[in-house]
Amino acid sequence: MRIVKEFSKQEVRISIFNWNNKYILKYEYGPMEQTYKIPEMDVLDENDLDSFCEGVFFGEVISRFKEMGQSFQKQIQNL
Repeated sequence: MRIVKEFSKQEVRISIFNWNNKYILKYEYGPMEQTYKIPEMDVLDENDLDSFCEGVFFGEVISRFKEMGQSFQKQIQNL
């Protein structure tokens, strides 16, 4: 597995890997993680992957983390 890029944005840790003819985008926030796999053939240039770290898509990742966090907290309270 090759690390393409790692950085943080809005408290979200973003790691981009290249492995097995796919790019793997991993977003981490606290105890939660979202992972997306993109076929290598769908990406013309690695710099195109930056679009997954901004705009509408990244906003939806943040929203999903909020929803995941709420579900997680509810479950913890029910233990």
